[in-house]
Amino acid sequence: MAQKNMSLTKCPMPSLDPNYRNKVFEEVATGYTYEMAIEEARRCLNCKNKPCVSACPVCIDIPAFIERVANDDLDGAYEVLTKQTSLPAVCGRVCPQESQCESKCVRGIKGEPVGIGRLERFVADWHREHATEAPKMPEQNGHKVAVIGAGPAGLTCAGDLAKQGYKVTIYEALHVAGGVLSYGIPEFRLPKAIVNKEVENLKAIGVDVECNMVIGKVLTIDELFEMGYEAVFIGSGAGLPRFMGIPGESLKGVYSANEFLTRINLMKAYKPDSKTPIRHGKNVAVVGGGNVAMDAARCAKRLGAENVYIVYRRGMQELPARHEEVEHAQEEGIIFKTLTNPVEVLGFNNPDDPRDPRNGEVCGMKCVEMELGEPDASGRRRPIVKEGSEFILDIDTMIMALGTSPNPLIRSTTPGLDANKHGCIITQGEDGLTSREGVYAGGDAVTGAATVILAMGAGKNAAAAIDEYIKGKNA
Repeated sequence: MAQKNMSLTKCPMPSLDPNYRNKVFEEVATGYTYEMAIEEARRCLNCKNKPCVSACPVCIDIPAFIERVANDDLDGAYEVLTKQTSLPAVCGRVCPQESQCESKCVRGIKGEPVGIGRLERFVADWHREHATEAPKMPEQNGHKVAVIGAGPAGLTCAGDLAKQGYKVTIYEALHVAGGVLSYGIPEFRLPKAIVNKEVENLKAIGVDVECNMVIGKVLTIDELFEMGYEAVFIGSGAGLPRFMGIPGESLKGVYSANEFLTRINLMKAYKPDSKTPIRHGKNVAVVGGGNVAMDAARCAKRLGAENVYIVYRRGMQELPARHEEVEHAQEEGIIFKTLTNPVEVLGFNNPDDPRDPRNGEVCGMKCVEMELGEPDASGRRRPIVKEGSEFILDIDTMIMALGTSPNPLIRSTTPGLDANKHGCIITQGEDGLTSREGVYAGGDAVTGAATVILAMGAGKNAAAAIDEYIKGKNA
């Protein structure tokens, strides 16, 4: 039994210098060394009631994997992790542990919780770098399942079903797998080589991935059933961006965060020879306060912007982004203009020269200052406009990071598939069953834009329900 480390603080996560990293797309957090991981693992008390596990959407046996790290059994730690998750290297990097597993850690009562996410990342990275055996192909059970979308929900569902012997094919609309892991999260937070390796691990256990397959256009769900699939899981995410509906949103230089990040992450638009170049703004405003807003702002800084503003209508305490992402953004020079709300995007107009190439481009943003009033239905204090507080922010690029909703293509081509007024597919309980027999759904296609780990949890629940459904049908 390893000796416990009773330090009240986590072992700090090494990271690149802010003045270097805000100019490059290299991963910011460089990861624990072997010695750091052992030291941090020994802070875990290995509680019998395991409160951290109850807060994990995919129910990883957290004390068990950490205990193996503390005892220098890294292969055993990886084995524990992969019983419940197909994407440990991803979860260790982007899962909001501070509001989930780490929020329940007993060590957090009188100090900082154990660095659960940091240890998960370390174990996954160590295994990727040292493993010599390929994943074993499970024995096939003769049943087929189709998965729509190669994002976190789809990959998790496919992985869990493949481990039970199902022949699973993932149909992905884009030209690469990964979903939001590939197009939404920047390289400096989640290197694409990590995502690719996780996908390759799934292929090694028999998962087929068909890219450039837009379900609803190339094939319908009804046609998938005609091809012999006994169940279908919809994990198509939420890729339809939202805007504010204020004047000037159609000006040149206004992006949705979805487009901005997709061009950068998936199409490498930051490279000089890119075929899909992105605007390199000098003064950039990102509207929103979530992780996507932080990602867009930090990307804009790396593209060479002198001033990048996070414009958010509530205060710093109400920012929904992870604390770590906010801290990294501040360190990198991002300017936070909280309690501020845009009311109009201003465009350049040269009346003396209608051919001026600057005409129709963003040249400013009219804003108002806000103050927080009484709580609204969500429990958060409602932002109220301060009278006479209008001002103009000098910008040339505006990025809307206000959330996304599901694309209507699948539900519009699938008779009998019910959705709510927001376009989200309606499911019956946590198992993901939709109004169509044999059709399950989970992740952002059901909840709207949410976290990677919640999507993974939904994919996991649906996989268990699909297994039960097919076994019952063939009993």
